Amino acid sequence: MLFSCSNNTQEVKDFLASKNLPIGIAKDAFHVYKDSGRITSKLITPLLHDFSNRKEHPYNEFPKGVKIINFEGKDSVTITGNYALTYSKTLVSEIKGDVVVYNHTEQSTLKTEQLFWDQNTNYFFSEKPFALLTQTDSIYGIGFECKEDLTEHLAKKTTGKLETIEN
Repeated sequence: MLFSCSNNTQEVKDFLASKNLPIGIAKDAFHVYKDSGRITSKLITPLLHDFSNRKEHPYNEFPKGVKIINFEGKDSVTITGNYALTYSKTLVSEIKGDVVVYNHTEQSTLKTEQLFWDQNTNYFFSEKPFALLTQTDSIYGIGFECKEDLTEHLAKKTTGKLETIEN
């Protein structure tokens, strides 16, 4: 009897992709992103599935939730959710299940069940019910768009308490 095996990595990647299997799995992952030696964000997750072997739409899946802390600009923002997908080519993420975005500087909180995050433009959007809570306002509605730091928001179908200033 003769047996033969090869270690062609492309064949392994193609096999995993054809079976819809991740190319890698990480447990209790803690990833620090740096730019020019300065920490810009941290990603913490109990489980990461790496599907970067997909030719057309490579992605990462966080089936047990994710916590992301961004240190961009003057604000520190924390994003948490029970499930997330991040697409590598477009840098768009979908975060689902008890999604909370907290701006530590402004002490504002966004709560929703589903959130899309465009990391190219640093913008959040959703068509799901939401609550945006600031030190002075409580805004509830269905559908919104806002900058990553929760400022300059566009809220749809809203109700709640808003403080206004007369000129």
